[in-house]
Amino acid sequence: MKEKLKNEVENRLKDILDRLPNSPGVYQFFNNAGEIIYVGKAKNLKKRVSSYFLNRRDENKKLNILVRKIFDIRFIIVSSESDALLLENNLIKKFQPRYNILLKDDKTFPWICIKNERFPRVIITRNYLKDGSEYFGPYTSIVVVKTILDLVTKLYPLRTCNYDLTEGKISENKFKPCLEYHVGNCKAPCIAKQTIDEYIKNINVIKEILKGNLNGIIKYLKDLMNLYATELDYENASLIKEKIDIISNFQSKSTIVNNNINNVDVFSIINIKDDVCVNFLRVASGAIIQVHSVIMKRTLNEPLKEILSTTITDIRQKMLSNSSEIILSLVPDIKIPEIKYTIPKQGDKLKLLELSARNAQMFLNEKLKLTVSKTEKFKSKKESKMEQMKLDLQLSVIPNYIECFDNSNIQGTNPVAACVVFRFGLPSKNEYRHFNIKTVEGPDDFASMREIIFRRYKRLIDEKKNLPDLIVIDGGKGQLNAAIESLKKLNISEKVAIIGIAKKLEEIFYPNDPVPLYIDKNSPSLKIIQNLRNEAHRFGITFHRQKRSADMIRSEFDIIPGIGEKTKDELFRKFKSIDNIKSKPIDEIAEIIGKSKAIKVFEYFNSFQHTNQ
Repeated sequence: MKEKLKNEVENRLKDILDRLPNSPGVYQFFNNAGEIIYVGKAKNLKKRVSSYFLNRRDENKKLNILVRKIFDIRFIIVSSESDALLLENNLIKKFQPRYNILLKDDKTFPWICIKNERFPRVIITRNYLKDGSEYFGPYTSIVVVKTILDLVTKLYPLRTCNYDLTEGKISENKFKPCLEYHVGNCKAPCIAKQTIDEYIKNINVIKEILKGNLNGIIKYLKDLMNLYATELDYENASLIKEKIDIISNFQSKSTIVNNNINNVDVFSIINIKDDVCVNFLRVASGAIIQVHSVIMKRTLNEPLKEILSTTITDIRQKMLSNSSEIILSLVPDIKIPEIKYTIPKQGDKLKLLELSARNAQMFLNEKLKLTVSKTEKFKSKKESKMEQMKLDLQLSVIPNYIECFDNSNIQGTNPVAACVVFRFGLPSKNEYRHFNIKTVEGPDDFASMREIIFRRYKRLIDEKKNLPDLIVIDGGKGQLNAAIESLKKLNISEKVAIIGIAKKLEEIFYPNDPVPLYIDKNSPSLKIIQNLRNEAHRFGITFHRQKRSADMIRSEFDIIPGIGEKTKDELFRKFKSIDNIKSKPIDEIAEIIGKSKAIKVFEYFNSFQHTNQ
């Protein structure tokens, strides 16, 4: 059946590959659940998609896994490579396919918005709306945004109220000046203290500042200052000089490169193994006015030029960049037609590219260090707990490997035992073990403990496996002494530490020491021991219940004449429970145990007399 389905899928995919055009476009791979698992762009759809199914794919394990999961292929033809790039980018954002590059950059950036109002307000927002307002940014740091707004408000006091300042309402004296006017932060256009022309003139200057055109603003202010000085208006000249100083101070915080370099984007790409960082700089009027870095994972070992083309499109869309030139270190696999791509060899543009590369390298190094630091911190925390446990329990070694034992029986029936394993203070569930008690009859917990300890560590010795750093016995002195007897028989009582824990008072017992140890109730050591004890008890009780359930089923079978142990096991293995067996038709039971035995079982469970007992 599986082979037939596999052949059907292969035939369908082959048909799709044969039908693919030699045109630019976007392709989508789907799994058998109908989910998009990969989106890609192509200059030539037929060549690109067919390349996934060549034998060379075995060189890349991730790619091999992707190809095995392809159940269906769909494609979209577009008119150009740049259209394919944009469409791929949008589909990846929308569907977030598992095997595409993982962009770690889903946050919402802040903008500076000049509202579409008669007396426009200037505000910070994270919502870009098409409401007629003008937006500047986005900025990658809220600190930068607040700094710019602080500069703007110091230069040009603006209103912050949300009054509807229509000409009619102002002339009718509908408003009163607020505190902002009295402290000098607003010139009160609400009561006609500031004209609309003066206010809009200030807004236009603010727009130039937000565009990064600071040099023109400084020149304008210097000319105005000199004019006031010529007219001996030293008070206004001094005020203008203060504004020049504020702008110059803000400009000095940006990296000045070259006044002739304007409206340019810079992209650099750095990778360490599968981690990739792309850095973006925006340059306007010779100053870097935006910096942004993004981290990605190379899920299918994609070429760096392919990653770069996708990321350039993504970042330019987010930053609303309309720069006509991009400076970079390698040409992306798909270019945007109207953009000039420059790979500088010398001069200021090369310095910009080197600066971007340094930013990318630093950003990636910091992210990787942070990841390593978190791992080491977690590891250090675990090691600290285990070292504390060594001190609390007065052990000779750090108990990184611990085994805990518990017996389970009810009124002497179905005696079983459980062994749980903790490594570095955490459960290692694949190492847990159940034990059926084989040599002890009746409810003898001490004898049961002797048996399982002997069996467990004889096997570890025979298989030449490591002994634990610590053995924990769920029980008091009697249980502990029984375990020690078995360790002595195996000649390992001096090679491994062992303790017992009593349930009521959380007393810790040691060999040959009648006085128990009490550990601080808030100690991580006691919490680990309690977790061990609780986990061993849970694991043992679960096994005990399973055995009792199986025995109860078998005991009901014992009443049926002519049905032996082998038949019971076969039925139970197939149908799992008495209720399932009762509900099955005779033909289905006969397939397992034969017709004659099936009649006996069926008649027993379905006879009128039996159902009325």
